[in-house]
Formats: sequence, structure tokens, C-alpha cells
Amino acid sequence: MLKEVIATRYITPLREGGSLPGLVEGDDFAPYVMKFSGAGQGRKTLVAEVVVGELARRLGFRVPRLVTLDLDPVLGLGEPDQQVQELLKSSGGANLGMDFLSGALGFDPLAFTVSPEEAGRIVWFDALVNNVDRSWRNPNLLMWHGDLWLIDHGATMIWHHNWPGAETSAARPYDAADHALARFTPDLASAAADLAPRVTEELLAEVTAEIPDAWLTGEPGFSAPGDLRRAYAAPLLTRAAVIHERIKRDQ
Repeated sequence: MLKEVIATRYITPLREGGSLPGLVEGDDFAPYVMKFSGAGQGRKTLVAEVVVGELARRLGFRVPRLVTLDLDPVLGLGEPDQQVQELLKSSGGANLGMDFLSGALGFDPLAFTVSPEEAGRIVWFDALVNNVDRSWRNPNLLMWHGDLWLIDHGATMIWHHNWPGAETSAARPYDAADHALARFTPDLASAAADLAPRVTEELLAEVTAEIPDAWLTGEPGFSAPGDLRRAYAAPLLTRAAVIHERIKRDQ
């Protein structure tokens, strides 16, 4: 399971994107970017972050370390921004934290170069998880200590917002025409040959086991968290074998 950390100090809101994450300090004295369970997109965004982030890590991508952050709503009492205060009040309990990469730079495809091999691996992975939020307009990539890091995976696996239609949704092609790395001639064939065989039932079971039970309870159509974990794994296992053939790259 993810390491459990207690949030001891709320530092500042990070006004990027629609979820309004915040910078907090944990009881281990480390700074974390916190994504809140009470945000408008709800806990499914946190589940997507865990599944995709932990799968990416196991496949060799650089992603910030993830933890669960236990939040006492009292931390928001001194926050002058009413919107932030309400978010803190509605997010008591387990939230998602990720290591704060101090000094990291937002990726600019005009300023940095990425090899076809690395570009291919990232595009293939984004196709696997159907990441609709890695465009040149909003890359969700960081340069840190000279390396490329993947962040913000809340807008992935969109099929989990409608489980009855998940199989149909997960079978759709992936449009990579506007991908942030499209201009670097991604080597998708090599990426698929290396990564697809590694996405196994066992690996996905390990990844989905990282999801806190509290974020899986009460889902309509599922009687237990284990059933929902298997539902998250199934589309990824199917897509891994075929998604390289369904990536559209035409402008």
C-alpha cells in the first residue's frame, strides 16, 4: 500500500487546473502536492492518479512518489480564501499526495529535445491509459534535474466514469495528433515490443492493490473493493496487447 502520511501544515494553494491542489507539509517534514478527495471531480480522479502513476513507475517512467495524506479539516480554518477553506473542510481523511519536485520546469516542446525512443514510450503509455491531458497546450510533463517526469494523471481511464459502457469506451482508438511529444517522431513499435508484454494480470493486481479501500467503496454495481480493482485492471490488460495498432497520429 501507499505510504501513509499525516498532513501537518497547509502551505499554499497551487492554482493550476480545475482541481485546485495545494502544497502541504507532512509529518515526515516533506513537502507534498495534495489532491483533495472533496474536489469537484471527486475520488475517481485520485484513483486514476494511483493506478496510472504506480503502473508508470513499475514500467520505468519517472513519476513523483505517491502517498496517502490524512487531512484534519481544522488545517483550513486559517485559510483566507473561502473556496480553499471549503475544499479543506470537505476533504477530511485520506487524500492523495505526491512529492513536490522543487525547482522543476514545465516541459516546453520548443525548448527541450526528447529522443524518439522516450517519446514513443510515453505516447504508447498515454494511449494505454487513454490520457486526454498530455497535449502541447498542457503537457503535464516536468523537466527536473535534466530528466523528463510525468505528472497529473487524473484525466485518464475515462471509462471508469461509466462502468456499464467501459468495455466499448476502452476499445476506442487513441488520438495522438496533438500529443505534446508528437513532433519528436515517437518510436511506437519499439515501445510496444518492450512495454506491452510487461502489462500482465499480476502487475495490474499489484498496482490496483495500492488504491485505498475508502476510495472504492459505494461504487454502484460493485459489491466489494476487490471487484472494482479487477474492473480497473481488465481494460488495461486488453488494451496493452493492441493499442499500438490503434494510435492515430494524423494532423
